[in-house]
Amino acid sequence: MKAPKSIPATEFKTRCLALLEEVRETRQSLLVTRHGKPVVEISPYTPRNAARVNPLKGSIVFQDDLISPLIERWESVP
Repeated sequence: MKAPKSIPATEFKTRCLALLEEVRETRQSLLVTRHGKPVVEISPYTPRNAARVNPLKGSIVFQDDLISPLIERWESVP
């Protein structure tokens, strides 16, 4: 994950609307600092329902038929 861009609070105050639009367009967070210390992190909005639609989508790889019996025979050892 990329570190958020950092900006002093005084500059954020003068460019607030443009910076908010930049966060929306780039989907990158913005860290606002005061005296060099982090005060607030502004992140792009993500609807809560969007993450729950299908959180596992794309995480499973289809290998073959998972239901049919295996061709290989296994033998047990007494």
